[in-house]
Amino acid sequence: MSDCLFCKISRGELNTSFVYQDDKVVAFRDLSPQAPEHFLVIPKKHIATTNDLQPEDAPVVGQLLLVAAQLASEYGFAEAGYRNVLNCNQDGGQSVYHIHLHVLAGRSLLWPPG
Repeated sequence: MSDCLFCKISRGELNTSFVYQDDKVVAFRDLSPQAPEHFLVIPKKHIATTNDLQPEDAPVVGQLLLVAAQLASEYGFAEAGYRNVLNCNQDGGQSVYHIHLHVLAGRSLLWPPG
């Protein structure tokens, strides 16, 4: 989708500073962080919601989680803990319709989340 914000980010069109990038995914800091450490990990392929995932998307979804773990290690919060969140649709809190994994850390995270 040419007008999708996260597609533009993943293509490097918006001067976003990536903390991670490979051929399948990119990661960057959230512009409105909800924790001291808050990254978004997104696939380069446009997938609107988790409801739109297909069996062939399983490797990229796995890559989102592997990158989250790598960032947790690199930024020093793996041992203390962190939360991974994938929101789906309006009631699930999704505001950009391109799947994205939130990686939140740096403070004690409460349950239920809200």
